[in-house]
Amino acid sequence: MPKIREIYVCSACNARSSQWRGQCPNCGEWNSLSPLQIKAGAGGKAALSPRRESILPLSQAPDSGTDIFSTGITALDRVLGQGLVPGAALLVGGEPGIGKSTLLLQLAGSVAARGLTTLYLSGEESLSQIKARAQRLGLLNDNLHALSTNSIEDIFPLLESSPPALLILDSVQTLSSANAEGLPGNVSQVRAVATEVIERCKKCDTTLILVGHVTKDGILAGPRLLEHMVDTVISLEGDRRQMFRLLRILKNRFGPNQEMLVFQMEEKGLLPVEDPSTYFLGARDASLPGAAVVMAMDGQRPLAVEIQALVTRSYLAIPRRTGLGFDVNRLHLLLAVMEKRLRLSFAQSDIYAKVGGGIKLMEPGMDAALVVAVLSSYYDLPLPERAIFWGEVDLNGRLRPVGGNDLREKQALRLGYAPLVCPRQERRGKGKTADAPQGFTSIVEMQKILFARKKQSED
Repeated sequence: MPKIREIYVCSACNARSSQWRGQCPNCGEWNSLSPLQIKAGAGGKAALSPRRESILPLSQAPDSGTDIFSTGITALDRVLGQGLVPGAALLVGGEPGIGKSTLLLQLAGSVAARGLTTLYLSGEESLSQIKARAQRLGLLNDNLHALSTNSIEDIFPLLESSPPALLILDSVQTLSSANAEGLPGNVSQVRAVATEVIERCKKCDTTLILVGHVTKDGILAGPRLLEHMVDTVISLEGDRRQMFRLLRILKNRFGPNQEMLVFQMEEKGLLPVEDPSTYFLGARDASLPGAAVVMAMDGQRPLAVEIQALVTRSYLAIPRRTGLGFDVNRLHLLLAVMEKRLRLSFAQSDIYAKVGGGIKLMEPGMDAALVVAVLSSYYDLPLPERAIFWGEVDLNGRLRPVGGNDLREKQALRLGYAPLVCPRQERRGKGKTADAPQGFTSIVEMQKILFARKKQSED
């Protein structure tokens, strides 16, 4: 038997509410809400009368996206496409305390400062807390509205009467719907809340930003359906002990995918780093051994990052192998290849390696830099001061090309690096210049050329 639910309908404007109120939140009439019993269908959703949607040829469908408005952050507009699309839904995820609420409040304040109405709905903070944070960031504006509630039905009358240009829900796991059972945050509630608010926002061309929690594994909590329903999925990452945050675009229907932005935590909130190409290098000393610069790719953005290695004598029965900022299995694999192909022995050596700057790298292009950093520390010889490396090392010790080679090369030349040490490739239509990449085919060849002095002394 279907369950019977009771809602309250206004006799003046037919607005619906999940609970009785003395005054209708939509039209303001007093004592106009009367109870109405409805049947709940599958999943606890109220069985309402079906709607009739008109079917049109695609060529006659109304255009959308013509009134795209800016977020107020130029770098964010670029990675989103052109800005915020009316009626679009965005999902922002990240660990607790990483800066999601701060960044979205900054975005809401920037949009409100441009004369557009913005509503920040929070199920986690009170209005006084939101105001204190907005005041500290200097974002108070008459166009920036806020609402503290845990019921999604409280926002529906506003979307019907005077819809805002931007609606931020912080967070979807703290809101509940009368059409679903269970506590806020469970699968049924998250699905119901997201479905209802996305559907209503698309009708009134309100841009919606949903904040989502993440699990201990770093993935978005709740049903996977949530990521399919939205147009853009954004992840805010970083270490809370570091001063930077990484914003990644995981899905985007209106612009480029797999883009990345670097934000730095300042007194006035999160500020974008204009040129993050050398941001993670810091004040490095190129005269020290055991350090190599890799031109890494994160999404579509090339970054110059330092790889550090330390090879020292071990007094343990089993030497230690430690890697920070990358998968330590990559270090184990490369050490095995180096022992086999370069005829070196690390059996009595502790080896430590890390990625400088606190960033994490997961791409195969860092293999060449990690190999030469270990060799540099092993031979106690520094690498060329402005040398930069990239390339994948296979199990035979050969250097394999990696994606984005042209982008890496252009960025390295723009930053003034030379020589460019990378896998050997055919250069069609280009003459050999002084800045041309120094192509290598294997780690054996890299060892002979970069550490020729040490090899001659050993011979």
